[in-house]
Amino acid sequence: MLRVELRKRRGEFSLDAAFSAPTPGVTALFGRSGCGKSTLISLIAGLLAPDAGRVVLDDDVLFDSERHLSVDARHRRIGVVFQDARLFPHLSVRGNLDYGARRVARETPRPVAFDDVVSLLGLGQVLARRPHQLSGGEKQRVALGRALLSQPRLLLLDEPLASLDLARREEVLPYLEKLRDAFAIPIVYVSHQFDEVLRLATRVVLLDAGRTLADGDIATVSRHPQLRAIVGPDSVGAVLAGHVESVDKTGLAVLRVGDAELIVEIDGAVVGQRIQIQVLARDVIVATGRPSGLSVRNVVAARVISVTADAGRAVLVELDIGRTATLLARITSRASEELGLSVDKQVWALIKAASLRGHVFSVPAR
Repeated sequence: MLRVELRKRRGEFSLDAAFSAPTPGVTALFGRSGCGKSTLISLIAGLLAPDAGRVVLDDDVLFDSERHLSVDARHRRIGVVFQDARLFPHLSVRGNLDYGARRVARETPRPVAFDDVVSLLGLGQVLARRPHQLSGGEKQRVALGRALLSQPRLLLLDEPLASLDLARREEVLPYLEKLRDAFAIPIVYVSHQFDEVLRLATRVVLLDAGRTLADGDIATVSRHPQLRAIVGPDSVGAVLAGHVESVDKTGLAVLRVGDAELIVEIDGAVVGQRIQIQVLARDVIVATGRPSGLSVRNVVAARVISVTADAGRAVLVELDIGRTATLLARITSRASEELGLSVDKQVWALIKAASLRGHVFSVPAR
């Protein structure tokens, strides 16, 4: 486990954050710009001195203000990648990668090999180039490789895609997914883009104004009221995880989620894969009777958990689809009244298959 309890005042800004995360795994620090995500990363890495608190990685105490203990950043074995790649301009890609490897103490185990990193990150064709000859996406991949070759026990990625345009961002994201799945290295990933969090993380720490608002698995935090306030009504939804049960010849996958089967569009799906999807509340239709003769592929039996007021003249309906899996539907308050929605009412949730996209988390899971 990674356990963090840290306090730091910088001018008028005050950070007082705490969270825990299983290792390995990807934990996302998510929140608005200026909420303290990057400050927290610097504190964990030892690049900034906390005022008080504690950082424990597995059985090793890296910082403890009560015991006056602080392990120097150079000895924490934590790899950090920032928004800007911070490559050495006078070194080639190979030289930058070698720099990460040279910083490792002789007695440190070296499970991450140079050739494996080059292959994983697709750097074979650019090893002789200098940073000024690289695209933004290539620079970030080199920065990731350099961090990996330092043989870290923990990777801290501080908005590594924030400086990239959409095309370069989409170029780098698959490499981050490969990194997550190829190495058993815990990752703390900073972002204010929830789609990145959805693709990469299984756990989320929600921050606002230097405080921890929520800390838990992504399915739970995705329904948190404070998250809704940050992402806005159009991006509110539920995150669900399931396993692929079958794939048809068109590429549509049948995903088992709770007691339901959902049809999802996903490229290259394999039976047994673990898939994570976000179902936006705006894409869920609620019916009190089972409909027929519709183009909608997903018609799921559900039970109303709650009906709460939302922005404008809307309500959010929380729906149980079995085995702790939960959907959110955003409908008008008038529709809710006409349908007679109330706690424990049995209904049907309708979701278009074309509105769902899946992200693979393991192959195969069974």
